[in-house]
Parts: sequence; structure tokens; C-alpha cells
Amino acid sequence: MHMGFLQLGWRTLWRDARAGELRLLVIAVALAVAALTSVAFFADRLEGGLQRDARQLLGGDVVVVSDNAPPAVFAEQARQRGMRTVQTLSFPTMGRAPDANGGAAKLVALKVVDAGYPLRGQLQTAQGPEQPGSVTRDIPAPGTTWVEAPLLAALNLNVGDSLLLGDASLRIARILTVEPDRGAGFMAFAPRVMVHAADVPATGLVQPASRLTYRLAVAGDAESTIDAYARWARAEVEKAAHHGLRVEAMDSGRPEMKQTLERAEKFLSLVALLAALLSAVAVALAARSFAGRHLDAAALLRVLGLPQRRIAAAYALEFALVGLVASAIGVAIGWGVHHVFVWLLAGLVEAGLPAPSGWPVAFGLGMGLTLLLAFGLPPVLQLAQVPPLRVIRRELGALRSASLGVLAVGVAGFAALLMAVSQDAKLGGIAVGGFAAATLLFAGLGWLAVWVLRRLVNEATAPRWLVLATRQLSARPGYAVVQISSLAVGLLALVLLVLLRTDLVASWRAATPPDAPNRFVINIQPEQAQDFQAALQRGGVERYDWYPMIRGRLVQVNGRDVGPADYAEERAQRLVDREFNLSNALQAPAHNPITAGRWTPGETDGASVEEGIAKTLGLKLGDQLTFDVGGVRHAARITSLRKVDWGSMRANFFVMFPVEQLEGVATTYLAAYRAPDIQGFDNALVRDFPNITNVDMAATIAQVQGVLDQVIRAVEFLFAFTLAAGLVVLFAAVTATREERAHEYALMRAMGAHSGLLRQVQRAELAGVGLLAGALASAVAVAVGWALARWVFEFSWTAPLWVPLAGALAGAVLALAAGWWGLREVLTRPVMATLREAQ
Repeated sequence: MHMGFLQLGWRTLWRDARAGELRLLVIAVALAVAALTSVAFFADRLEGGLQRDARQLLGGDVVVVSDNAPPAVFAEQARQRGMRTVQTLSFPTMGRAPDANGGAAKLVALKVVDAGYPLRGQLQTAQGPEQPGSVTRDIPAPGTTWVEAPLLAALNLNVGDSLLLGDASLRIARILTVEPDRGAGFMAFAPRVMVHAADVPATGLVQPASRLTYRLAVAGDAESTIDAYARWARAEVEKAAHHGLRVEAMDSGRPEMKQTLERAEKFLSLVALLAALLSAVAVALAARSFAGRHLDAAALLRVLGLPQRRIAAAYALEFALVGLVASAIGVAIGWGVHHVFVWLLAGLVEAGLPAPSGWPVAFGLGMGLTLLLAFGLPPVLQLAQVPPLRVIRRELGALRSASLGVLAVGVAGFAALLMAVSQDAKLGGIAVGGFAAATLLFAGLGWLAVWVLRRLVNEATAPRWLVLATRQLSARPGYAVVQISSLAVGLLALVLLVLLRTDLVASWRAATPPDAPNRFVINIQPEQAQDFQAALQRGGVERYDWYPMIRGRLVQVNGRDVGPADYAEERAQRLVDREFNLSNALQAPAHNPITAGRWTPGETDGASVEEGIAKTLGLKLGDQLTFDVGGVRHAARITSLRKVDWGSMRANFFVMFPVEQLEGVATTYLAAYRAPDIQGFDNALVRDFPNITNVDMAATIAQVQGVLDQVIRAVEFLFAFTLAAGLVVLFAAVTATREERAHEYALMRAMGAHSGLLRQVQRAELAGVGLLAGALASAVAVAVGWALARWVFEFSWTAPLWVPLAGALAGAVLALAAGWWGLREVLTRPVMATLREAQ
């Protein structure tokens, strides 16, 4: 026989495809590639969009940000290099309506602009709240202001009315619809008010102690000029003579919803990883079953004179072609699915993202081929080693376990690709490492369970169906262990998905609960404290956060002066170059758990530091900190570290002192509470306490909750792929020993066993294996879920006690269902035909 391996491979591929032999393999690979490439397409386009819009989001190519007017040298240096500059000023203040319009007041984000703004991007304005916006190159004329539409509704104003800002009255000329460099942060959610720089002196709002943010935007035409200026500006900022300065460029732009997007991408990556891991198990099981059904055909090819190398090459070609086709199908599905992500996350990400690069396609094809060749090809290559004598002696040439070397190379390559996909060492390590360790654990415990079962069942007294089911398992312990391990891995992913969908997602939501405080009032003077709290109580506010608020700059650590030059990380440089939010309380805040050290009430020289800032600044328990608070130095020793959830919408501070009152420093108070549903409550507070700043966070909480809803819908949509992959694994695991079961049941039927008894045997075996696999999977899923919540998603989570029991029952039910679907014809096969095939 002189058939080449190309012709043989194509013929076997065509024959197996028509016979449905490759269906399970194609489904498993396509599911894995679809899940992975959908996330890859989405991430690739999102990154491309962020790079495209980075300069527009910044408002320039390079931006110098400072708490005071930037030194003139930055603008002069830009002009010497032929670059354009424009400076803006932003700060929070209270905007008021005239008494004739009700006199309402609201916190606004005031932005002062001058000619040339914006250097990058385009402003859009409208003539009225309900009218579409259009691009403009103008800025507000002196004596006028542009505002966002929500401010008009909040203050009962219209275009053309006056808005009171400090001592000035400005006419509302247009509605601001798009501001390219709006930015994010605490004040980004307050309505924007934009004014001309010439109107600022008349307002009287800029005072020596005002908290201001200056942004000097610089734009150039040549990349080399931009890069050179950015390097020079960063070097200039590092000099000790300049405090409170930082430089933003394309690599440090606006982190719009950064934490939410990062957490969403981690959730999506985790679900895709689970789909890929499950598909690997399904491919391994399906390939082994495929190889088992082709043993006779391979033996016949040996009889006809084909060499082993040609047979191996033919099967390798067949699997490579199957891998390419299945991967192409998966890439096409992934391309479609990622559009659903963009739709589900509308508003959080821009719909007009740039086209993706070719990397997701190449990645999907490579992942599919790696998956099939690493886990599917090793058992199939054994077909080339089937002895020709198998044609007359069926007991020869049975499949063996794949060599450790082949498996190690395949598994290592696949694991490396999955780690690259996760783009997070913790996420990839917990998912891949957790599943690898779980597989070994399941195999060991499965072997132990079979051994224990064989010794516990008394064949003299146990029911006949239980005795036969026990014999079935113990007669082939290797198959039993593979079946238990495969089922447990599939159920592990399914249970983990359920936990993600319910408890973990609920914990994520609880990080910013809908009943969180929606008002933050600052600048309450000490002499107003009692009257302000009484006003809250009259309004029905019973629960509220109430803390002193102190502004202080860290000047020494352990007696040594510190400054930006002492730290390499940019965030650390900014922290030591600005004032901290400090506070004091006799008792530790209930929403700030102590993670190290001890909070001792009344300890006058103690300090509790937020663990994140301690890590950034390299601080540890016992370090001596010295703060400059309005010219007064206050020293304290770090006695405890606290975990602070900055997304909880509660009053939080970097550093707290465990005393009831801090002597000798200027103090104001902060109140955080949920506003009562009383009309005019906020306006009454502002009238009674005109110096306070009342920050309405209701819209912010609603926006964050809306973003969470969008992200969770996207995650749930991708769950479908992993659920499908899990069901494929269950089906493949249950049907992996179908032919062996058919032969054994045929023998028992030939010896007089009736179908009812065999059904009981089959159900007992499947239910027992499913029960054990479900219990094992649930226990491991709880551990993996806890690790993911703690170290990857960074929120607290405790699994319900019922999870192992529910998982065991679910495992039994799913195993019985998969067995009914995949094995129901085993009991109805003609006995003679089954025995004749086995000869």
C-alpha cells in the first residue's frame, strides 16, 4: 500500500467527520477559543482606543499638574521648543441660584479656561438642555458661563439666567455637553461650570488657603519634541525646589473607572480561563475515546503494510486540520461575542473603538492548536504503535497512559499561554495552579474512595445492584479514578461559576452598597459641630460618620526628612509632596479592619496608617512619623495598620490617631450620611451653615452601581461558554468508558441479568461517582473562590456552609443526567452484536 500520509490524513479526516467522530473535539476546542478570543478582541480594541484617545483625555501631549500656579519655567521651556501651551484652573465651590429663582445651592466643579483651550480634543456645547451638542472652538466670554444640564435642573435655572459664584454673578450662555479633558476623581461627578479666566478675580473664590488644581497643557507637532519635553519636565519636577508638581503624559493619563474596568477584565479573564481549562479536560477525554475506537482501523493499516511513521503523520495531520477548523470557528464566534461586550458596556467604554489588531486571531488559532495537540494528540499517536496481531487478538494494543514527557511539554505550553492570557500573575497562578493541584487531589482521593468502597461493601449482605456497581468500579480502578477526576474538574468549574455569579458578585456589589452615605459635608467648624449634628437629627438622620478632618504634610520618617526625591514610584512622590487627610477617634472605625498591630484607645503617641499607603511609602509598624499641620509639628509612632475600602463611600483617612482630641492643631469636621427624603433639606443646611461644602454623591453611587450592573451582565454572558464547556466535560467523562460498559453489560445480560438490574447498577455507579466528585469539587471551589476574592478581586467573602452538600447533590444529578443521555443506548444494544464486536 503506497498511500502517502497527506492522502491518508485527508481521507481519515473526511471519514471521521462524516461519522461524527470529531464532533466533541470540535465543540470543546471551539468553545475554548471563542471564550478566550472574545476577551482578547475586547481587550485589544479597548487598549487601542485608550492609546488613540490618551492625548485627548489629557487635553494635551504633556500636562504639568500642580496645587499652585506652575513655575514660569515650564511654559517658557515649551515655547522655546516651539510648543503651544494653555493653563486651566479647577476647584470645587458652591454655585447658587438668585433668590428670585429659589436660592438653591449646589456643589459644582469650577473650571477656569483661557484662549487656546483645549489644545487636544474638542469642546461641544448646546443652546439648550434638550438640544444636540455641536463642536465649538470658542470658550465662555467674560461675564458668561457654560454649565452642564443637570445643574439647571438642580437650581431651577434656564439658559440666560444668572449663576452666583462667590461674589460674582455670571450669565448662563450655553450648555456644556462634551469636555475632552474632564478627568475622573472625587469632583468629576459634580456638575461642571466653565468660566473665563478674566472673571476669577471678581468671584473672590481664590484665596491663599484654597485647594486648587492647575493644569498647564503643552502640545507639539513632533513626537521627538514631545518626548524630549516630557523627559525634561519630569527631571525638573524631581528637583527639590518644586513641590506639589507632577507630569502626566500618554502613559499616565486619566484612570476613568480604572478599578472597575480592571476588575471587570479580571472577571472576564477568569471565566475564559475556566472555559479553556475545562475544554482541555474535554479534549483529553474525547481524544482518548477517539483513539480507543480507532484501534482496529490502525491495526488493519499495519497489516496492509503502512509504516508507523506514516500512520502517526496521518493522524497528526488530521488533528492539526481539525484544530485549525475548530479554532477558526472559535475565533469567528469570539469576534461576534466581543461586540456583545461592547454593547453591554455601552457608556463605560466607547462604542467607536478602533479595529482590533491581528493578535487575537493569531492567539486564538495558536491556543486552539496547542489545546488539541497538547491534550488530544498524545493518545492518538499511540495508534501508530498498535501491533498488527490485534486484527486477530483484540486484547493486544490497548491504549496506555501518555508518557510524562509528552504530557509535561503539552501542559507546560498550555499553562504558559493561559498565564499570558490572564495578564495577572495572581489570577493565572490561582486558576491554573489551583486546577492542576485539584486534579492531583481528585485523583488521589478518587483512588482512596474506590479502595475504601471495595472493603466496605459486604457482598453477602449488600443489595445485588450495589455489589455489581462496586465490582464495576473496583474492576477498573484506573478508569474510575479518571472518571471521578474528570467529573470533579468539570463540577469544580461549574460550582466556582455559581459562586462567582452569586456570592462573589454580591460581595463585589456590597463594596459600594446602594444604601451607602450619599452626602459628604466638609469644612464644618468646631463651634458649629453641635448645631450641625442637631440639624441632622431633626431631619431624621440617625446614622452618620462624624470625624475631625485635619490637613497635614508628612515631613519626617524616623527623624529623617523625606521628600519626592526619596521615592522612585510616582504615586509615592505625589503622596509625600501633598497634604494628607488626617483624623482622630478614640475607637477604630468599624469599617476599617485592623490588619496588623493594635489600636489602643487613648494612646497619645500612636498612629494607625492605611495599609496601602504604608506599602507605597515603605512604612512599617514602629516607624516614627512627623506631620506638619499648619506649621505645627505632630509626631506619632505607627501602632497599627488598617484596611480601607476606598470604594465604600464611607469616611476614610490615610492616617488616624487613637485619641479623642488632637491638641494644638486646627481642625474642621467631616460628616457622611444618607440624606433624608425631605425636600429642601440640603438647601436648609447650606443656608444655616453657609461656610460648609455639601457634596451630593447620589449620582456617583447610582453611576457606580450602574457600571457594576453593566460589567456583571458582560461577565454573565461569558458564563454561557464556560457552562457549555463544563457540560461537555461531564458528557465526555461519563461516556469515556461507553464501549467497556457495553461489553460488560452484554456479558451480564448473556449470563441472565435483566435490564432492570443493569439500570440500577448503572445509576448507582453514576450517582456514587457524581456524589463524590461533587463533594470534592465543591470543597476545592470554596478554597479557590476565597483565594480569588482575597488576592485577585480584593474584597472579603465567606462561602455558605451548604455549598459542599449542594455540590455533592448537584454532581449526582448531573452525572445521572449525562449518563442517561450518553449511555442510554448501551443497555439496548443486541447482546450478540456487542460480543461479536469485542472479539
